[in-house]
Amino acid sequence: MKISETKSSMLHGILLIVLFSCAAFYIGDMGFVKSLSLSPMIVGIILGMLYANSLRNNLPETWVPGIQFCSKRVLRFGIILYGFRLTFQNVLDVGIPAIIIDAIIVCGTILIGLLAGRAMKMDRGITLLTSVGSAICGAAAVLGAESAIRTKPYKTAVAVSTVVIFGTLSMFLYPILYRNGVFVLSPAEMGVFAGSTIHEVAHVVGAGNAMGEEVSSIAIIVKMIRVMMLVPVLLVITWVVARAAAAQGGVGEKGKINIPWFAILFLVVIAFNSFDWLPAALVDFINTFDTFLLTMAMTALGAETSIEKFKKAGAKPFVLALILQLWLIFGGYVLVQSLV
Repeated sequence: MKISETKSSMLHGILLIVLFSCAAFYIGDMGFVKSLSLSPMIVGIILGMLYANSLRNNLPETWVPGIQFCSKRVLRFGIILYGFRLTFQNVLDVGIPAIIIDAIIVCGTILIGLLAGRAMKMDRGITLLTSVGSAICGAAAVLGAESAIRTKPYKTAVAVSTVVIFGTLSMFLYPILYRNGVFVLSPAEMGVFAGSTIHEVAHVVGAGNAMGEEVSSIAIIVKMIRVMMLVPVLLVITWVVARAAAAQGGVGEKGKINIPWFAILFLVVIAFNSFDWLPAALVDFINTFDTFLLTMAMTALGAETSIEKFKKAGAKPFVLALILQLWLIFGGYVLVQSLV
């Protein structure tokens, strides 16, 4: 195949994902979908999976490189631009106790996830992705970790599914328990609790709005601090993966550490955004564009995931996600009562 034909076929795959992503934005803007706080990213992966299990076999295989381009390159650019949602001032707004709680939750969730996954003899890639997604910021964290360890797309889709399901449950469960006095916490404490333990940013927004403005404002800031912790986590993951590769390669072979530059640039963007040099309207446009890029990445990942691959993964990833959910609720509650 000529280079021009290859590029044309690749462009067809990209345009297919763009079309699905536009549909995801349209569906995500519907009232019913908004009431569930489901972002276009989540709608996108659902559309991608529907395509993978219906029309995929009827389209040319030459389109696959374009789909894979969206799930890899577009994804990393989307993670970098995600930094425009954050500033370092956010860290100062909530105080040291909330930052400590975030750090404990992130480290504890990943550690418990890895230990539980090993005990259940789970696939290491799915275990790590599910643990990181539960620990930091749901689907976005899963995508970031996937770029660092470069696992198979269906494993990423399985991990995303677990954090979306339990994040959605938390979004409805927390306000119910808070309103009925099960969570005996002040609005400020509840904000820290929700922000440090609910999976997705969208789910934190949904749950916070249901519990009041004071809870919501604190919860979102605490959640964004968790998002910032994605950078050190990815650096550690990359180092560990390199060490493991070196060990498998034999004694004396040095492991090559592939630094996730997209994570470093993500931090650079946060630093730039902290100076507030750009007009608010431009930042809003960038954030909308970034959501579209991440939707493209999620759709592409869904397009690589068939029902057979979900069956191959089995029920263990969802059991792991349940274990982590229980830790987030009970462990997070104890931490908030002890430190805030």
